[in-house]
Amino acid sequence: MSEQATTEQATHGHTAPERTTCCVVGGGPAGMMLGLLLARAGVEVTVLEKHGDFLRDFRGDTVHPTTLDLLDDLGLGERFAALPQSRVTEVVLPDERGGAQRMGNFDLLARVGVRHPYVALVPQWDLLDLLADAGRAEPSFHLRMDTRATGLVREDGRVAGIRYATTTGPDGEQVTGEIRADLTVACDGRHSLLRDESGLPLTEFDVPFDTWWFRLPRHADEDTATLVPRIGKGRFAVVIPREGYFQIGYLAPKGGDAQLRATGVEAFRADVAELMPEFADRVGAITSIDDVKHLDVQLNRLRRWNVDGLLCIGDAAHAMSPIGGVGINLAIQDAVATATLLAPRLAAGTPVPADAAARVRNRRLLPTMLVQGLQRAMHANIAGPSLRGELDGPPAPLLRLVRRFPILQIVPAYLVGVGFRPERAPAFARRSPAPVG
Repeated sequence: MSEQATTEQATHGHTAPERTTCCVVGGGPAGMMLGLLLARAGVEVTVLEKHGDFLRDFRGDTVHPTTLDLLDDLGLGERFAALPQSRVTEVVLPDERGGAQRMGNFDLLARVGVRHPYVALVPQWDLLDLLADAGRAEPSFHLRMDTRATGLVREDGRVAGIRYATTTGPDGEQVTGEIRADLTVACDGRHSLLRDESGLPLTEFDVPFDTWWFRLPRHADEDTATLVPRIGKGRFAVVIPREGYFQIGYLAPKGGDAQLRATGVEAFRADVAELMPEFADRVGAITSIDDVKHLDVQLNRLRRWNVDGLLCIGDAAHAMSPIGGVGINLAIQDAVATATLLAPRLAAGTPVPADAAARVRNRRLLPTMLVQGLQRAMHANIAGPSLRGELDGPPAPLLRLVRRFPILQIVPAYLVGVGFRPERAPAFARRSPAPVG
């Protein structure tokens, strides 16, 4: 299906049904990674992204050691390393003495063979552009920007593809059509339309907070290698060092967005300055309450990830809390498992029955459950009590334990950076390093 053919069809407002082997809905990290891996297996794959570009602020920008290994395997490590980025090598929490205690040390991961003992912070659009460029080098890869799925196509009791709408006609008119596929993969995030239409049962877990994201300037001499949470007076914030600025995740009780906006920007600045007095001199960079982006935090998991003809992965299958910043890593791991298990069938033109697609869930369920279990424990024992004003720092026994046995700092670093059952690139997708430039 060529881009020229698509443009020619678009002039009529509705296109004839198109055909691909695998239709991936959602051009985030999971969707782009899956599209690239399948294309390298020779699978005809079409990836749909509803936006016209990848330039979304405050998307997950963490790239973990396991993803860095994967990029190396794909021959993209050198190109990724050339992107502007900052690197986090430690997590520090305020201690009961008024100082700080390092709780996670990514440098220690080198002792257990981790090739990239850090978390890279790169604007997600740079990562997605990198994957898109690599995908375009494969003849069976097709990326459709500004194209959103509007529903599922069903035939004989199974999902046979998707309906879509796009505004890529020559005069900007909306064009609708269908793409038929042997397999449709929903990578369309925590508010997945395809998941909702599938009727798959979803288990929701209580989350006591929402997150508000904003930026503050970073001075040239300020540390860029440390991830620093702040806890105090019923509030919780995470300071993420970025190139030229700090990205702040501000946690407050769920359902408070309307009140925060009604209170106004001056009150919010004062709140931020009280929680993080070292930033009091720059809160004026928050010029409007519109600079503060609200994330409705969800933590949930599908009980089944697929119906016949449709598979959900990433946030569409299991929305994660921002605690630990692991959602993007899990989503990419899902994509690798999907390609590893299903690409041979798709490349051979063999039908993918529901039980074959269910193997993806079987492979990725335990890592998902373990991470969500840890997040729920952190919600219950740290984030929740902090927001209720019952805790103004990490539990003292935990601080004393880590202070006495510093090697324990490897545990949170490993859980965040590597996680449970990391996936490696399948042999068919591996390449020698691609030249930079």
